[in-house]
Amino acid sequence: MIRKARISDVKDIQKLLTSFASRGEMLSRSLSELYEALRDFYVYEEGGELLGTSALHIVWEDLAEVRSVAVAESAGRRGIGSQVVGACIAEARELGLKRLFCLTYKPDFFAKFGFKIADKSELPHKVWGDCIKCVKFPDCDEIAMVLDL
Repeated sequence: MIRKARISDVKDIQKLLTSFASRGEMLSRSLSELYEALRDFYVYEEGGELLGTSALHIVWEDLAEVRSVAVAESAGRRGIGSQVVGACIAEARELGLKRLFCLTYKPDFFAKFGFKIADKSELPHKVWGDCIKCVKFPDCDEIAMVLDL
């Protein structure tokens, strides 16, 4: 089942994100960052185990990022990633956002939702605040994608 994240989920969210961050597939997130951004997160829980997560991070009045999409290796290929991203898109529509973006290594996954590859220069500079913390900065190899709602 998908639900908004709770305080008790933060350590499990971090553990899930760290498994991907350690392979260079996403940014790691400190506990402090996760507690501060907790309201951004959705989780997929099954049998008391957190199997997936994603976050909708609002950047500006008409723009938000879908970020921190991760599914436990043991639960892959079950549609969990699609469900948590779908929850972010639904919330973005409810909030009246006009555009979503993501930075990803999996463009085919996001294309299923209608995201289209975009030039990173199309995104406002405010978007790059987290990038400074990345070991790949300034030579980012992630693909920028946008979805107009």
